[in-house]
Amino acid sequence: MTVEAEAVTTVPRLRYWVPPGVYAPQTDTRLMRQAIRREDVTERTDVLDLGTGNGLLAVEAARLGGRVTAVDISWRALATARLNALLNGQSLRVRHGDLASAVPGRRFDLVISNPPYVPAPDTAPPRGSARAWDAGSDGRLLIDRICDTAPTVLRPKGTLLIVHSHLCGVDTTLARLERAGLRAEVTDRAWLPYGRVLRSRLTWLREQGLAADGGTTEELVVIRAEHV
Repeated sequence: MTVEAEAVTTVPRLRYWVPPGVYAPQTDTRLMRQAIRREDVTERTDVLDLGTGNGLLAVEAARLGGRVTAVDISWRALATARLNALLNGQSLRVRHGDLASAVPGRRFDLVISNPPYVPAPDTAPPRGSARAWDAGSDGRLLIDRICDTAPTVLRPKGTLLIVHSHLCGVDTTLARLERAGLRAEVTDRAWLPYGRVLRSRLTWLREQGLAADGGTTEELVVIRAEHV
């Protein structure tokens, strides 16, 4: 099943505050919230949010009843996630660390992630605010790691939800998840004009073959993968 962008606005609103340096909620956040709401999240569901950022995806899962652990390498992001949970009357377990290394030995029923996925011409590790979106020359700096480690943090029959741009290669993600032993499919799509960051890199994106000549529209996808 694929859900188009028109349905994205149907999710209830959340209260939030996002300081400079933390990713502000955008279309990808709303698309993922919609996907999370279709999962069977109950008070017995252990949820892991990898790269929680502003924490709104973790808050959504908690509001549905899940026991949520939110991970980020940024202390500012973790403080923001905790605050946004309080603003919505929810509680989260927050852990500082690099993706799944922050929860060694633990497994979860649902893993969610809205990782940085914007292709960047600078190959140096991103710094400052750019750390919330820059992800290497192909945009897959964190996506590949999440795909490869998902089986180690998912319980049998567990589910991974991950969102990213078509610029990163949707088929590449599906194939990588399949190789990791997961059954994967695209469940949600949304089309939107390039934002400020992509517009500033349009010439470079075209030179790299990541954006067709004349194209200024980005497709976002949510990929759902099951541990089989």
